[in-house]
Amino acid sequence: MKLTVELSLYPIQENYIEIIQAFIDAMRTEPDLQVVTNAMSTQVCGDYERVFALVGATLAATTRRFGKQVLVAKFIPWELELQP
Repeated sequence: MKLTVELSLYPIQENYIEIIQAFIDAMRTEPDLQVVTNAMSTQVCGDYERVFALVGATLAATTRRFGKQVLVAKFIPWELELQP
């Protein structure tokens, strides 16, 4: 089963660009997942379990590293064609 998720991260710190970039970089570590970013969000598409696991692990890691942040997510339980 496939999953597409749209993510927007809102760090509760002044150095928010560094934190958002670290989150995006971590999301790109899975070679079998498609990751597309734009000015508003990051979209990830791939195997359902792998996408969920990556989102959870990445949020936990960036929270431990940078502190408080809010992640807004839209989960779509099928594969969407993502446009860069």
